[in-house]
Amino acid sequence: MLMNEEEKLNKDHYMVFGLSWAGWVFDFYDLLLFTFLVAPIQASLHFSAEMLSLCLGISLFATGLGGIVFGALGDKFGRKRVLQWTIIIYSIGTCLCAFSWNFYSLVLFRFITGLGVGGEWGTGQTYINETFPDKLRAKYGAFMQSGAPVGVILASLVGGLVTPVIGWRMTFLVSILPALMVILVRNNLKESDVWIQNKDQIANRNLLAEFKQLIAPEHKKIFLISLILCIFGMSAYWYTYSWLPTYLADERGLALIGSTIGVIIIQCGDFTGYTTFGYVSEKLGRRPAFTIYSFIMAISISMITLCWNQILEIPYLILLFMFLTGFGTGFFGGFGALFSELFPTKIRNTAVGTVFNLARGIQFITPSIITLVAAYTDLSYGIAIAAIFAFLVGVWIWTFPETRGTVLNELD
Repeated sequence: MLMNEEEKLNKDHYMVFGLSWAGWVFDFYDLLLFTFLVAPIQASLHFSAEMLSLCLGISLFATGLGGIVFGALGDKFGRKRVLQWTIIIYSIGTCLCAFSWNFYSLVLFRFITGLGVGGEWGTGQTYINETFPDKLRAKYGAFMQSGAPVGVILASLVGGLVTPVIGWRMTFLVSILPALMVILVRNNLKESDVWIQNKDQIANRNLLAEFKQLIAPEHKKIFLISLILCIFGMSAYWYTYSWLPTYLADERGLALIGSTIGVIIIQCGDFTGYTTFGYVSEKLGRRPAFTIYSFIMAISISMITLCWNQILEIPYLILLFMFLTGFGTGFFGGFGALFSELFPTKIRNTAVGTVFNLARGIQFITPSIITLVAAYTDLSYGIAIAAIFAFLVGVWIWTFPETRGTVLNELD
């Protein structure tokens, strides 16, 4: 009996979920920690805002490359092994940032971080979706996504409260801890038996063959519409979050701790959105769930940017729409299950990693675009672009077939 045919979850399921979830927590922590350390890094190394935007953009580009490369490696060498590799790589990359001596060294270390960050999500999602029962796939895929707001909250707490005490270099240095976590649990994980069942089809294929499969006639259409959906979703996310702490602190007059609290409120909404999305997706279907959550995000982003002055008179409305901005982001909880259900086992990890992280890699231009828009208007208009992309997610999802109830057990 395969793990995803078990009637009840057991220790192996929880070990798979635990490492995948923790990996995603520290994945987002390591990626977004940088945005909370911009000011002290700028003061210490005398970088311009444009240089730091470029550095963040390059790390996002590296996530795209990492997702593609490790996606293919996960199909070839297994989910368990490659998931561990990615966590170790991004932990080392972030730790090395503590030793940055100029702009180019920081870019190099953030690039290494991005490679590991990009590879972790697709491998972790595939690992969960292949090992959990069909009726629980969407729920636990969304639960894994809930690690993102936890990571962001952790980054905001460390960046806003701890860094002023220990400094930005020591903050980066302690980020080696996730790699130690991998060392402790590496022998207690069970490999995806769905992958083991299909690995003979993959063992002798080179990495180039993996990517050729994505544009083969039988997969090309679904790959392209999946990539477009993910680009819309990633754009909605990164146009919202890449400069959000600076927007709240500098343009809306919130102090450092105040902006940190604002980010935490949004991330609490994120967590709620991710943990509920799986239930809504199983109840109503993948497509309606995506539309409901993305439309909530679009409306709420507009309210905390373009309509800030109108709702300022009622402070509770600001807090409510901050929370709902995060809640709407919950549609990200559906990407893992949706993409896993669309692609066969032999290219599943390649497809999931490539679609998600190629879309994220494209966001390397986002911080610079927001900076450019802000130079002529203000940050609120740059961030408000996210509402357009969130709306497009809710519309584009209807180009997909409904995949609720798909079985992943068969040889393919």
